[in-house]
Amino acid sequence: MMGQQVAQGALFYAFRLEDHVPSDHLLRRIDGLLNFGFVREALAATYSSTGRPSVDPELMLRMLLVGYLFGIRSERRLCEEVHLNLAYRWFCHLDLGDRVPDHSTFSKNRHGRFRQCDLHRLLFEQVVGQCAAAGLVAGREIAVDGSTIMADASYEKKLKGATAAEELRAGELVSRPVAEYLAALDAALPVDPNEPAAIEPMYVSPTDPQAALSCKHGPARYAYAINPLLDLNTDCILDVEATPARFSAEVAATRTLVSRAQARLGIQPSSLAADKAYGSAPLLGWLIARNITPYIPVIDRTRQRDGFFMRDAFTYDHLADAYRCPADKPLTYCSTVSATQVRRYRSRAADCAG
Repeated sequence: MMGQQVAQGALFYAFRLEDHVPSDHLLRRIDGLLNFGFVREALAATYSSTGRPSVDPELMLRMLLVGYLFGIRSERRLCEEVHLNLAYRWFCHLDLGDRVPDHSTFSKNRHGRFRQCDLHRLLFEQVVGQCAAAGLVAGREIAVDGSTIMADASYEKKLKGATAAEELRAGELVSRPVAEYLAALDAALPVDPNEPAAIEPMYVSPTDPQAALSCKHGPARYAYAINPLLDLNTDCILDVEATPARFSAEVAATRTLVSRAQARLGIQPSSLAADKAYGSAPLLGWLIARNITPYIPVIDRTRQRDGFFMRDAFTYDHLADAYRCPADKPLTYCSTVSATQVRRYRSRAADCAG
């Protein structure tokens, strides 16, 4: 006889979340390794000793970790998924009758308490420390590279770099990204005389001013760079630093990554590998001074080919203040870069068409 399922509500249920999470589930394996005991200690100074109990910060961190692991980018959707998924509830220590925090709670804490004490970095360093204790970190041969992450900002909306700060300060409503950008400008450190002067951006986004224009993957877009420090022997990521998508910022991040790995993890690398974008003289000298052998191609544009004439192929005419190419066509002076005092000479398009 054909059966028919009829939903009938029962008054009592014998139900344990523990029984419904498979033994090989990813979250069960992670829960057995991670220790979130540091969370309350790190955040203790940001909570009052009186008043109503807050949402457990460990619960919020566990929920955010679920979102990162399973690609749930929306905090609103993350709350819905934790409400419905039994494995997510189990990992977050929520029983069936427990209420999931509101999505707005995450934004306030991520940009407030969590950021003030750098909670996400503490969790990252806890994981790397456990990898090191398990023998998964050698730390002798390391590498660094940058990956471009597009910013959520339109290229069509832009301010001129020279006047961007004044225009942003004059705005009636100052958003959080703009406020952080202006605070960073006010707290800018003195320029290191051994480093090249920072080049003022041509355009700045009014919605995300810390992002930089990048043409790395096609048309110009505002973007950031994620710079990981990698252990070449074990493929373990030792540290990560986010910067605007500029080569100069990525090179500066390399020093931060190496110094922080030495200070916080006790890693003393013997060599560092990177691509040609990192082959600047200041970085190479910095590494050699610390007995770190750089396996990095040196930036030498005097021998650059790629279908163009080399620099030695051009001759300079002192009287005319112009260069001449191998075809004896002139390249006349056009401008000077204010930050580096480099003089630019340019040919006519008609002369180079062939």
